[in-house]
Amino acid sequence: MRTRLDRQAQAALLFLLGATVLHAGWTDLHLRYVKSGLRPLLLLSGAVLIATAGATVWYDRGRARGTRGHDEGGTEPARDGGHHEPRIAWLLALPVFALILVAPPALGSYSASHTGTALQKPLGFPELPADGPLRLGVGEYAARAVYDKGRHLRDRPLTLTGFLTVDGTGRPYLVRMTLNCCAADAQPLKVALTGNLPPVLQPDTWLEVSGTYTPRRTKDPVNAGPVPYFDVTSTKPVRAPSDPYETWNG
Repeated sequence: MRTRLDRQAQAALLFLLGATVLHAGWTDLHLRYVKSGLRPLLLLSGAVLIATAGATVWYDRGRARGTRGHDEGGTEPARDGGHHEPRIAWLLALPVFALILVAPPALGSYSASHTGTALQKPLGFPELPADGPLRLGVGEYAARAVYDKGRHLRDRPLTLTGFLTVDGTGRPYLVRMTLNCCAADAQPLKVALTGNLPPVLQPDTWLEVSGTYTPRRTKDPVNAGPVPYFDVTSTKPVRAPSDPYETWNG
């Protein structure tokens, strides 16, 4: 009896975990944990877990029917005192429910201020419109400003979006975190801000900043990596995007 209850508990936990993974994959919840490109693998994993749970239940029922047929006319099997163990196993479901009910916040200013910039020289730069305003990612602006010396950026209206962080000297940065795979390996892409800034700089505030390219540079206080400046003309608070992380491969 205990073995069957154990299998039922295993099947239920597999189903809950699979349903949770599917829920995360169908919604934006997975973007708090992994890159958006991993969504198909999450959906596949959730489906496999649910199918495994169903197979476990089907196998257990078939085995139970066979056992009942074999034991007909016999004495009732002895009961052991282990019925409480599968109940304890249900405690394993608590992290699953926590994953659904309490989504962790995206990594923010604390991680950015304690981690050096992840900016690296890209293999190349995609073509940009010849003129007019540009809306760029933080990583793309940083790479073009540092490694392309601001070509195609000079004297053009530019707009960037990211969250604020401030270093130990009070210098403000606009930041987007980038992922190689998942949130555990997230690293910041940073742009130092100068110009017309708000009088109060609150870390983790998401801003849309408009301005222009400047050749001014600084070094990241954590790893001495290159950090370009952005000359701000105006700022606007915005809501955090559904996908707070940024990918820049050049």
